Amino acid sequence: MELNYKLYRVKELADNDEDFIKSLAEAFLEEVPVDAERLKKAVAEEDYFNAYQAAHKMKPTVDLFELGVLDTLIEVQDWGKFEKRDLDISAELDIVISAVEKAVAEIKSDFNL
Repeated sequence: MELNYKLYRVKELADNDEDFIKSLAEAFLEEVPVDAERLKKAVAEEDYFNAYQAAHKMKPTVDLFELGVLDTLIEVQDWGKFEKRDLDISAELDIVISAVEKAVAEIKSDFNL
């Protein structure tokens, strides 16, 4: 439990309300994988605007669940925001996507979702 994510800040936000913690975990599972797919597609298509939008939307949740890739996600976001056409962001994207996939699998298991 909590190898690829941390619940410390989630529990603090939820004031240790187990139902609310589970609701936040469910929201993570509903939103973050969809946003991650949108981010992958946008980067692959060099769609800077949607890459920026998807990364920006993911930031608060990735930060709240402490996936450990916030700085890397910000790099991907800035790639889109500033249209860094001369920069290959694929390695950073892979780090973010891998962290999201690991956290999703672990949260599903930990919360029986």
